[in-house]
Amino acid sequence: MSVERGAGDGPTRKNKRRSKRKNKADRSGASPAARKLLELLRGHGPLVTYTLVALCCAVFVLSPSSGLNAAYGTGEQLLDAQRGYFQRWGVIPAELLTGDPRAALTPLSALFVHGSWLHLLGNVLFLCVFGVMVEERMGHVQFALFYLGCGALALCAYAMANADSTQTLVGASGAISAVLGAFLRLFPKARVTSLFPFLFFLPLRFPAWIVLPFWVALQWLAAQRDTGGPGVAYLAHLAGFSLGFVYAWVRYPRTARVKATSTAT
Repeated sequence: MSVERGAGDGPTRKNKRRSKRKNKADRSGASPAARKLLELLRGHGPLVTYTLVALCCAVFVLSPSSGLNAAYGTGEQLLDAQRGYFQRWGVIPAELLTGDPRAALTPLSALFVHGSWLHLLGNVLFLCVFGVMVEERMGHVQFALFYLGCGALALCAYAMANADSTQTLVGASGAISAVLGAFLRLFPKARVTSLFPFLFFLPLRFPAWIVLPFWVALQWLAAQRDTGGPGVAYLAHLAGFSLGFVYAWVRYPRTARVKATSTAT
C-alpha cells in the first residue's frame, strides 16, 4: 500500500525549506538511510509516527501476546498470562463506566496493546502509510495529541455503546481510523495504491476520496452484523474515523490544506 499526493497540490513554504535542506544533504554524499536518520534526529521527519510504530512493536514483542517472551511460560501458563495482560491494560466497558481510576486510564494504555501479529502488522501498515503525511501537516506535538485523544475517545464511544460488555478491547485501530479520517479531509486527491482480493490482488490506484469512504462503508456494514462478542470493534473504527475527519474539518479549513507534489509510501 502506498500514497501519492495530488498533482494539484503545490508545495508550501515549509515544504520548500525542507526541500532545500534535503538538496543540501544530497550534495553531502550521505547515504539515503543516513539522511533519513539525520532528518528524524533534527525533528524534520515523521518522528511521532515512527515512535508510535516502535512503541507498539516493542510492547507487543515484550508482552505475552507475542509468545516470544520466555518469562510467561508456555501452554496454559502463557494463555493465563495473556488473559491477565489484556484485562489489566485493555478497555473493559463494564468497568470503564464505573469510575474506577485504574480503568479510566485503559483507553490510553489499550492503544499500545495488540492481540496478535496480524492485528499489530495491520495497524502498523496503515499508520505508516497515512500517518506520515498527516503528521507533516499537523506537526509533531499536535499529531501526538490528536492520535492519543481521538484513539481514547473512540474506545470510550465503543464502551458507552456496549456498557454491559465484559469483553476486553485492545488495539490502536480507533486512533488509526482517526488518522484516516483526517487524511481524507486534508488530502482528498492523494492516490492510494491498494490490493483488492476480489480482483486477484491487482494493485490499483484510486483517489483517497474513493478508497477511504469505501473502507468506511465496509466498516459500517460489518458493524451491522456485529453481535458484540469477541472480534473486531468496528464501532470504534467508525467513531475514530468520524472524530478525525471532524477535527481536521474544523481545525484546517479548505484554504489551509497542505499542498505538495512529493510521494510518500
